[in-house]
Amino acid sequence: MRVLLTGATGMVGQGALRECLLDERVTEVVALGRTPVGKNPPPWLPASGGKFTDLTAGDLYDPPPLDGFGACLFCLGVSSVGMKEPDYRRVTYDLTMAIAVPFAEANPGARFAYVSGAGTDASSRTMWSRVKGATENELLSMDLDAYMFRPGAIQPMHGVRSKTALYQGIYNVTRPLIGPLKMAFPGAFTTSELLGKAMVRAAVEGAPIRVFGSREINAFGAGRDPEASR
Repeated sequence: MRVLLTGATGMVGQGALRECLLDERVTEVVALGRTPVGKNPPPWLPASGGKFTDLTAGDLYDPPPLDGFGACLFCLGVSSVGMKEPDYRRVTYDLTMAIAVPFAEANPGARFAYVSGAGTDASSRTMWSRVKGATENELLSMDLDAYMFRPGAIQPMHGVRSKTALYQGIYNVTRPLIGPLKMAFPGAFTTSELLGKAMVRAAVEGAPIRVFGSREINAFGAGRDPEASR
């Protein structure tokens, strides 16, 4: 399968990229973004064996042709902190649709794995949750085999790092606490590895559910039935 990946320079996207490269069923992963991943590659990228291609676009709201893909892993996202709803909607809903609509037209019925977040709800009073929920609902109504991933806290693994210095600093400081917290709140935590594995598995195999919380992500990423984790 040939996979399109967005957000490959972010923490979630790096995890998804790594798992795409490790999965023999993925023949090529094409990273669509404004900044080429190869400009500042993660340590494991040179060992990709030719499976990786950068597709740089100056304007992601007007992407290049997106035909010839079996799946898209959509990992683009920004924090809503300090943003007003119209601005957040433009970089969340509008940007997702700018890519998803031509992707669906070029690859009808293809699989689409979208990363939102725990607490996403289109009817929520919380701005980010409402916008993410509207985005999810639109994707689920399109001619796509779409899956929504709603992770809570994500532990970076295998050299994956956040582009946001503040977030990376928080991960560094709280790393000794992650083990105990995961044991106390197993439904609130996942890792960049398990999230990446779950997204790739959904892209290649499909899945029995449409919406994944952290419990379902952890089960599906580990090769288990996500419904059994509920």
